[in-house]
Amino acid sequence: AVSKAPSSAGRPVTCEGSTTRTVAAPLTRPVNHMLLTVTNTGSKSCYLYGYPVVRFGEAQAVPPVIEASQPQAVVTLAPGESGYASVNLSATDGSGANGYTAKTLTVYFQGRSGSGSVGRAATPSLPAKGTYVDDSLKVTYWQQSMDDAVSW
Repeated sequence: AVSKAPSSAGRPVTCEGSTTRTVAAPLTRPVNHMLLTVTNTGSKSCYLYGYPVVRFGEAQAVPPVIEASQPQAVVTLAPGESGYASVNLSATDGSGANGYTAKTLTVYFQGRSGSGSVGRAATPSLPAKGTYVDDSLKVTYWQQSMDDAVSW
């Protein structure tokens, strides 16, 4: 007999803030980096398209993505699974300009088209003392593994 998949399986949806939990954690190495972990809290698999569109504090500009970090395939999260991206917060040699300490972080999710954001944004908490960022702010594409995310 052919076993039918549970109805909750269905077609994967796009990962966004209302079906995921996002955590931002500072990394000791690489230095001046933060790891974003998105966990699928929904009942269906979801696709993490593109890269996190991050906004620290009241920043207007969206930081660029590290093109070389683009994975071979779209990151797919089964319920309970996590995907990762790292954020290069500031220049290690102090060469970055316009540095400031951000107290808030908003993470927007991209849809398949890669333009604009979809669904709800996530607002993971930052350390109480805030997070220092400057003009060298960059993000990686979403990655299926933490090792890939932190290798940039």
